Amino acid sequence: MKNDSDMRGLWIGLVFSSLLLIQCKSPLNMLQIVHQKYGITQTQHFVPVLIGVNNEVLELSLELSTEQELKEIRVSLKGEEALEGIQVHQLIGEGEEIQKIPIAAMSAVETMNNIEIHKTLPAGKHRFMISIMPKEEASLLEKITVGISKIDLGNKHIRPISAQGSVLPMRLATKLRHHGDDGVHSFRIPGLATTTKGTLLAIYDVRREKSSDLQGDIDVGLSRSTDGGKTWEPMKIIMDMEEWGDKPHEENGIGDPAILVDHETHTIWAMALWAHGKPGEMLWNSSEAGMTPAETGQLMLVKSEDDGISWSKPVNITSQIKDPKWKLMFNGPGKGITMGDGTLIFAGQFKDENDMPHSTLIYSKDKGDTWSIGTGAKPNTTEAQVVELNDGRLMLNMRDNRGGSRSVAVTSDLGQTWTEHSSSRSALIEPVCMASLITYPENRVKEDASWLFFSNPAATDGRYNMTIKASADQGVSWPSEHHVLLDSEKGWGYSCLTVIDKDHLGILYESSQAHMTFQVIKIDEIISGS
Repeated sequence: MKNDSDMRGLWIGLVFSSLLLIQCKSPLNMLQIVHQKYGITQTQHFVPVLIGVNNEVLELSLELSTEQELKEIRVSLKGEEALEGIQVHQLIGEGEEIQKIPIAAMSAVETMNNIEIHKTLPAGKHRFMISIMPKEEASLLEKITVGISKIDLGNKHIRPISAQGSVLPMRLATKLRHHGDDGVHSFRIPGLATTTKGTLLAIYDVRREKSSDLQGDIDVGLSRSTDGGKTWEPMKIIMDMEEWGDKPHEENGIGDPAILVDHETHTIWAMALWAHGKPGEMLWNSSEAGMTPAETGQLMLVKSEDDGISWSKPVNITSQIKDPKWKLMFNGPGKGITMGDGTLIFAGQFKDENDMPHSTLIYSKDKGDTWSIGTGAKPNTTEAQVVELNDGRLMLNMRDNRGGSRSVAVTSDLGQTWTEHSSSRSALIEPVCMASLITYPENRVKEDASWLFFSNPAATDGRYNMTIKASADQGVSWPSEHHVLLDSEKGWGYSCLTVIDKDHLGILYESSQAHMTFQVIKIDEIISGS
């Protein structure tokens, strides 16, 4: 630390000799720009920047040896036309006891983006948070870069602190669903599909009273967009078991949905798990062998034949595919596919008579009239996603309860037999979580896929670093130059991808900022590695 006279003015500029750039590997994996000489740390919170919401994106820490007056902070911006405003809060306390005291605000378009503060700071450590709000009309394709370019501590003498180039650009996002919307406690388990008319259909759990899994008062909700995700219609409920068998709503929950578009008939299918009775118990543990709703979880199916506007009543297909010895059987959440020969495929999972879970396939060869199930691809795997490879084989990408990385298997006979894929347990790291896998083009019927796209929390010790990855060799390798980070901070971590059009991917995921977060990413940006 320099003496008091050297601490009177501080400035963030272009001198690198006293900078330390740290890419943290902590659960929050934030970008830190540390000025060792003057006790200043600038920490970027790399998150999806929600439109119309104040987003905390940059934290500034100061360590002063004497009392100083903080007069001004200059914020450097790129993409400021998309911004509505900027706020500075002082952070008091630690952990859950932290207080955020507003001390300054400004319009994002003010000249030079100088935020006047005029606050006396005693000697010691001080923390400030900068938040930004994108305009409601901002495009989801825009990016915003926010950095601190000057700090004025009350002296004309200024000193360089850091370079704006060290701060990463952040993507805009839509808060599609979040705590409190429509009086709902939590929204979980995203599914996302593009219909043959180009409509986006997002499905998810509507967990009305608490965030935990079945059993509970849970329905399947849907949001619909006809303009590529720019705007969304109000939420509608498409699966609700209501009061059944003399049991109330909270004992007839239905959730963990998956969605499938049949590109031949244009029918849209949604599949989900219904739990009956057993209040206060987790269905994963309480479901038993048998076939009736009182004994075991039930697999339910609905369909839409008008582009997702209206939906049929739920149909129970449990008796068609469940082995009575199994403790539980249902779909893998997310989405299903239509094969080139027209077969409808959902990923599936079951717990056998020994409580061992297995991933598998659920399929229909007659356009949804009847359904069948494959064998287990691998023990101790659960939530999976499926794609059809160019050679006609089906690839099942599985959540592996051992942790560390995804398991991958392929089949040529609709899951009757399986072969481990060369990428299994090595190519795609995971913290034990659901993930998404799609082809590009998607649900292509007879067209080969030039790319596979995958999304999950790319970490092994927690659900953070939500990342999209691309493979040009049918999932054998996933090179780092084709990785795009969306959110470095912790969330519930489930995600679902869709191809919006030939140029854009859409992703619906459980982010650090909102329960259901929607973003659009240019496909060329992923595959070009830029």
